[in-house]
Amino acid sequence: MSKKFTVAVVGATGAVGTQILECLEGRNFPVQEIKLLATASNAGDILEFHGQPVTVEEVKQDSFEGVDIALFAAGPAIASQLAPVAAGAGTVCIDCSSAWRMDADVPLIIPEVNPDALAGYRKKGIVSSPTASVVQLAVALKPLHDFAGIKRMVVSTYEAVSSTGNRAIDELRVQTGELLNGRPAKVDVYPHRIAFNCLPQVDAFNDDGYTREEQKVIDETAKVMAATIKTTATCIRVPVFYAHSASVNIETGKKLTPEKARELLKGAAGVVLVDDPAESEYPMCMDAAGQDEVFVGRIREDKSIANGLNLWVVSDNLRKGAATNAVQIAELLVEKYLQ
Repeated sequence: MSKKFTVAVVGATGAVGTQILECLEGRNFPVQEIKLLATASNAGDILEFHGQPVTVEEVKQDSFEGVDIALFAAGPAIASQLAPVAAGAGTVCIDCSSAWRMDADVPLIIPEVNPDALAGYRKKGIVSSPTASVVQLAVALKPLHDFAGIKRMVVSTYEAVSSTGNRAIDELRVQTGELLNGRPAKVDVYPHRIAFNCLPQVDAFNDDGYTREEQKVIDETAKVMAATIKTTATCIRVPVFYAHSASVNIETGKKLTPEKARELLKGAAGVVLVDDPAESEYPMCMDAAGQDEVFVGRIREDKSIANGLNLWVVSDNLRKGAATNAVQIAELLVEKYLQ
């Protein structure tokens, strides 16, 4: 990548935005100039990029003049309003929110899974990154689907508080301290206390009893994998700071043994196989946190059906689930389309 680019990070002060900055630095993305944008309440903050202080500016409709690539980490309301404005100014937008994921004219991209679909960015100048749980599921399932054809999936996700943002991270930390010191814990971010608890609710409920997060898992997995996989999901918020976990049961069109699944996953892009139960080796949040890979283990046959397999998938929701995936999309854009 010889050419360098003017890059904007929208929502630069948030949990995902700060990780995007780290990824741009750590992956040596070819940045000519960086613009850090946020809402008025965070304008004026000072962040560092490659050791240099950068002042955060208030994001406005005219913020994108001369910007080549904008990475949005500011939530669906801002992405819905400003991504089309930025695209109209010639900026390619990569959005980490839910705003554009199911738009038929916006590609939903995981570089290890469906890189060719990125060509569709030209329709609106916008690319979407899936919800974190779908990123890790699709990375793990793609090689298995290519080999055996997944017909049905039953998934339960165990989602870290960091996907809700910095307020949720702080709330878990404070609640934990209060309870350990014998004091009542204040509840603000979630409907109930999250410390030492599990909430069978991620996002709001739809009329059918599924949450929005559960519907995202169903819809976005199908779009990313371009497959008619019958999926049902239960999403649970757990008292973990970083990294989502998922218990996955798949039914395939042809037999897929645990041994073959391990072979396929061992060589898959973006996957780390951790599967030695006899030595108590399996994916865990504390090992995945801060990493960019998807960790897979506990692979075993589902003996209740002819072609069934169980597996356990863990990945850092802020890294591969959001920031790293967005930067990888930018890298793919630069490699294939923007030079």
